[in-house]
Amino acid sequence: MANIKTQETDSPPIVVQGLENKFGDFFVHQDLDLTVKSGEIIGVVGGSGTGKSVLMRSIIGLQIPSAGRIQVLGRDITGVDPDQNIGVRCQWGVLFQGGALFSTLTVGENVEVPLKQFYPDIEPEVRRDIARYKVLLSGLPEQAIAKYPSELSGGMKKRAGLARALSLDPKLLFLDEPTAGLDPIGAAKFDQLTKELQQTLGLTVFLITHDLDTLYEICDRVAVLADRRVIAVGTIPELLEADHPWIDDYFNGPRGRAALGTHERGEIA
Repeated sequence: MANIKTQETDSPPIVVQGLENKFGDFFVHQDLDLTVKSGEIIGVVGGSGTGKSVLMRSIIGLQIPSAGRIQVLGRDITGVDPDQNIGVRCQWGVLFQGGALFSTLTVGENVEVPLKQFYPDIEPEVRRDIARYKVLLSGLPEQAIAKYPSELSGGMKKRAGLARALSLDPKLLFLDEPTAGLDPIGAAKFDQLTKELQQTLGLTVFLITHDLDTLYEICDRVAVLADRRVIAVGTIPELLEADHPWIDDYFNGPRGRAALGTHERGEIA
């Protein structure tokens, strides 16, 4: 595989400063700041319409901000043509909501898509071997490689999307609502897999979620979006000390208390 590197730096892998996103006259973000630490799993939470996915899309270049600065892996990507950011883009992987698989391609072929895009000179046999390894790494059985998305369960689609996100051996992994729609057992297993991959592969994980169990079990810090910006970021105990009604309602409401009780009892692996 070709050796494409970003600028070597000791800076945090993601730095967002003064971000502004708006659609027409409607502001989604204003003066939003966020710094992600290397090697952490950071959970991103907020009410509906606070722009969690818009923030992620801004960081990976799918949304052009109205103002602000975004630095990824030591490189300023604000307003830069995506084709000029290939050295950064090949070092992140993204799992979109629902998996976002190509319906006409098998699981294996879906995983090969980024390899074909960024490393077109790889021999087909080597590319297939890489795809097979990533599928197995995501926890899918080998026979899933030849299946089409329509033949997969919701949980299997998530894992297939994860395999594709891991295809380029990324440093950054973006997960958008990875446990949404999964039953509690499936969600807990996906959380465990995410944590294992983060530790084994040394990933930095940017994770958008509504799942309180996920926040308690695998997130090192949590960033809270409200009032068009990140109003607080820290561990859950630190957030519980913040004086903001949404944070209080979210973590101290019935579901928050239930998730805390489950975590304290150690019922989730």
